[in-house]
Amino acid sequence: MRFIYTLVIYLLIPFVLLRLFFLGLKIPAYRTRWQERFGFFSWENKDKPVLWVHAVSVGEVNAATPIINFFLEQYSQYQILVTTVTPTGAYTIEQNYGNDVAHLYLPYDLPFSIKKFINTINPSILITMETEIWPNLYNVCEFSNIPILIVNARLSEKSSKGYRLVSGLMKQTLMKVNMIAAQTKKDAERFISFGADKDKVFVTGNLKFDITVPHSITEEAESLKRYFSVNRPIWIAASTQEGEEEIIIKAHKKILIEYPDAILILAPRHPERVNKVAILCESADIKYVKRTEQRSFSKGSSAYILDTLGELQLHYAASQIAFVGGSLVKTGGQNMMEPASLGLPVISGIHTYNFREITELLFEQGALISVSNEQELANEVCKLLSDANLRHNIGEKAQQVIEKNKGNIDRLIEIVEPYLSANETY
Repeated sequence: MRFIYTLVIYLLIPFVLLRLFFLGLKIPAYRTRWQERFGFFSWENKDKPVLWVHAVSVGEVNAATPIINFFLEQYSQYQILVTTVTPTGAYTIEQNYGNDVAHLYLPYDLPFSIKKFINTINPSILITMETEIWPNLYNVCEFSNIPILIVNARLSEKSSKGYRLVSGLMKQTLMKVNMIAAQTKKDAERFISFGADKDKVFVTGNLKFDITVPHSITEEAESLKRYFSVNRPIWIAASTQEGEEEIIIKAHKKILIEYPDAILILAPRHPERVNKVAILCESADIKYVKRTEQRSFSKGSSAYILDTLGELQLHYAASQIAFVGGSLVKTGGQNMMEPASLGLPVISGIHTYNFREITELLFEQGALISVSNEQELANEVCKLLSDANLRHNIGEKAQQVIEKNKGNIDRLIEIVEPYLSANETY
């Protein structure tokens, strides 16, 4: 089964390279470091054992933050290496950790690429985030006696349907895993149903609940509010996807009828789509300012397009209401924990299957408002803007949900630490 899988990967490589080329036309970072994706890179570290964390993109990198921070504090004898697939994930690592953490792109799941990569870095352990299951990677790790731990593991019902088409390969791959720390009981049950050893599967909760809010965020947010003008109402639509911005901009036009001074912060999930979002604003006769333009926000402007990475938390903190995107279109939603941790009332669309746990928790506590179209979105934003007490009460409930579900990192570390201790050979 793995032979057929590998053959298919080899056949797809020309198309993957073409995709990289075309992505590079929009995002220059995709045009660089191609050699790493085939296992060719320089590796200066020779003095420390390598603790390898794989986090595919920004969401997984953010989820890995508590465990990476713990490793940096408690396991300084290790070189921490984080691999990602996307440049945005790479940028987040660089921005958050600088030279404290090494970064490489994960090679394509080809036997020669993976073998070259592992022979070069010689990792003591591999910790993969969420649902990164690669047959050849896991096979080479097993052959090289490298423990494989899947942490913050999740397997949605939708993903499960796809994996059933290759259930034999899935079982073969999961049998090589030393430990799976699942987010929920349902996730654990799905991994076991695909062949994971039930004695190696644990439920440790979602690391994203262990989000930290910097002490400086309030002061920084006040400075940003002064840039916008302190007295203007601000709502944010974050991590939006294609097809969603049109709905949001139409809702904002309706909000402006009731609140002419209202400001919409638009933060597309993929920064390369910023120009499309700007065109949508122009078509709707919405005056906007892009973050990178660094010009004053005039009274006539009513939209602010966040076209940078790593600043979403600050812009949440400067807002009064948060809409979390990927949920008005069928992409499964995005992480709601960041605005909830800041005490904001959270609004989402109805398509939130990728974040079912947090959606249900917030909804059950009256801390999440669900909408399905532009009119409902406009109505809910206007309702919240008109009632400061309502905003405070809903936001407080959201914050309480996050606080009650923290501590998952402690449960996870208890399970992970024995593997680290067993691999201390230096």
